[in-house]
Amino acid sequence: MTRFKLMNRLTVGFLSLILSAGIANSQIITGKVTDRSTGVALSDVAVVVMKSGKGAVTDQEGNFMLSLEAGKHTLEFRHVGYHHQRKDVTFAEGMSTLRLEIGLEPEIYHQEQIVVTASKTGMHRDIAPMNVSVINSRQIGQSTESNILPVISGQIPGVFVTERGVTGFGLAGGSAGKISIRGVGGSDASFPVLLLIDGQPQFMGMMGHALPDTYVSTDIEKVEVVKGPASILYGTNAMGGAINLITRRQKDEGFDFRGRIMYGSFNTQKYTASTGFKKGRLDVTASYNHDQTDGDRPNSAFNIDNGYLRVGYRLNDHFAVDGNVSHSSFKAYDPGSIYAPNPSAFDNNSQWVDIQRSNAYFTLSNHFEKSEGGLKGYYMTGDHSIYDGWKSKDENMGISLFQGLQLFSNNLISLGADIKKYGGRGEAPSLGNRSGEWINVNELGGYVFVQQRFFGRLTLNAGLRYDHHSVFGGTWVPQTGAAYNTGIHSTVKASISKGFRNPTVRELYLFPPANASLKPEELWNYELSYIQDFAQGRGNASITVYAIDGDNLIMVVPNPNTPPPVINMNSGSFYHTGFEVDARYRITDNLSMYLGYSFVDMETPKVGAPGNQFMLGGQYRLGKFEVISSLQTVGDLYTKVLPANEMVSESFTNLTGKISYRPAQQITLFVSGENLLNQDYQLQYGYPMPGTTMLTGMNIYF
Repeated sequence: MTRFKLMNRLTVGFLSLILSAGIANSQIITGKVTDRSTGVALSDVAVVVMKSGKGAVTDQEGNFMLSLEAGKHTLEFRHVGYHHQRKDVTFAEGMSTLRLEIGLEPEIYHQEQIVVTASKTGMHRDIAPMNVSVINSRQIGQSTESNILPVISGQIPGVFVTERGVTGFGLAGGSAGKISIRGVGGSDASFPVLLLIDGQPQFMGMMGHALPDTYVSTDIEKVEVVKGPASILYGTNAMGGAINLITRRQKDEGFDFRGRIMYGSFNTQKYTASTGFKKGRLDVTASYNHDQTDGDRPNSAFNIDNGYLRVGYRLNDHFAVDGNVSHSSFKAYDPGSIYAPNPSAFDNNSQWVDIQRSNAYFTLSNHFEKSEGGLKGYYMTGDHSIYDGWKSKDENMGISLFQGLQLFSNNLISLGADIKKYGGRGEAPSLGNRSGEWINVNELGGYVFVQQRFFGRLTLNAGLRYDHHSVFGGTWVPQTGAAYNTGIHSTVKASISKGFRNPTVRELYLFPPANASLKPEELWNYELSYIQDFAQGRGNASITVYAIDGDNLIMVVPNPNTPPPVINMNSGSFYHTGFEVDARYRITDNLSMYLGYSFVDMETPKVGAPGNQFMLGGQYRLGKFEVISSLQTVGDLYTKVLPANEMVSESFTNLTGKISYRPAQQITLFVSGENLLNQDYQLQYGYPMPGTTMLTGMNIYF
């Protein structure tokens, strides 16, 4: 035994003697804290007695000791990089000692296993009623992408995001950033995938689309992707799925700072600064992000600034409030399609969009032993100007109330209601009498969801939502499913769910094809999954098969009662079948890999939705060096429908890599490359992606 360990044990024993002899009516708690996944003892863990101000810190062997009065106490165990854990203990009169064994989950493992998007309350993803994929904070931090959407597209099988250049998606003509899940979405005309920030819906009030350039990766701690309908909880636009961006918050006491500087091909520059502060019940997080590039083609420059502030305060052991505000300002230039008949029309940066977007969110959350939920409110607004004279202002606001109740063992009842109001006004000659008119629509929805676990293995769930729209009335949305634990680490899941997308203000009222008689788009999703978790938290694997039957799709068709010559009608349908494979494994403490594959057979191929994707990536750490590489192969990506329904498709392989070196604890230097195979391909018709691009930079932490 080393001298240090001997002194440690003598000290603990001496303190125990003093405490037991000198403190009347006090009891002693001793214990050990370890890493739950590896069993390794954790030193410097803060053990806090809630409401009392007392506490202790674990020694080199993970041991701690506390003296407490008789009664009920709540202990919280906190350690950097681990999920905080609370433990209720009760000392009856006459008890003298109590021994605890505490296993803390690494934060990354907890992020991957506990999801909130599938039920609005924390739940293990294996029994969650929806199929949820996760990107954790480590994976986000390893990327050099300023925007979170390319990270999602490169790591989640079945999810795809279109791009058009070295950075920036743009808006309006020539824009990218269309999202598809399992072949649903991807086109310019339909937006059936809902973006959420901390569970709050994100879409432009008039047009209904997401705002892809505003989702900054440094603000995001974790991404949860629901593949398949999430309409029962979130209503419109979650027909094909939902992507929930969970923002970063300061969890550890004190102050920290993170900065990043990058420079690379095409005079691309990226600057990020992020800071956090926590003292007692108060936590604050703030960030600023700036990106700019000359673009890989003439007249394709892009410039964006993003600011973010989040403040949280824990009122007591049961209630907490937090709010955040953000603002994005960007200007994007359209270089035009390489097939444009008059390329000179795009010269001198003549075709541009100038966008201002602001968001504000508020949450009052509650957490009790058998109940948790919250009240959320959001407001977002934007001002858009386009070179052709278009100007618009839009708003999107709402309130949601939800509560999860555990009335008896292994039971969960989720109740919720939400109110939405969105719309705006546009100014352009093409709007005719609607130019300058403010148009709003309202939605009111409510749902109930019940989940029950039987015999420790079988979990059944069922739910129903009713959603009422101010224009066309109500929609019923049912869902049911089951999960069965076939072993300690394996689960089989099945579900049947309905999703819907309400017509947007644009589809109902704006531009000549508008039709105020439209009804919601709908689909039914049927899926079966097998999930395998590997021992000691080393990873997991899953395979999912599904079928999707869509109807009432809104399409532009010839108008039998002209004018106008065309009109929006609920005349489309589709049928998709497919499967997905996703596997992640930590081979050693220094080496981890992931593999993914997705295939979808689309009865009618869709623009912006690939038929198959293959992903392979890995991370290796050796001392102060780290190497990250990923390979993505995309096949049957349809980019254009030509006359006579002829489809233009793309297939390509993209190799990316990053090498980083950490000369000091606070500094990391790196160089990264994309399209290292220098492939020639298009994700957006007429907008070829750049060849090999390089970035070099530095991360700073303190």
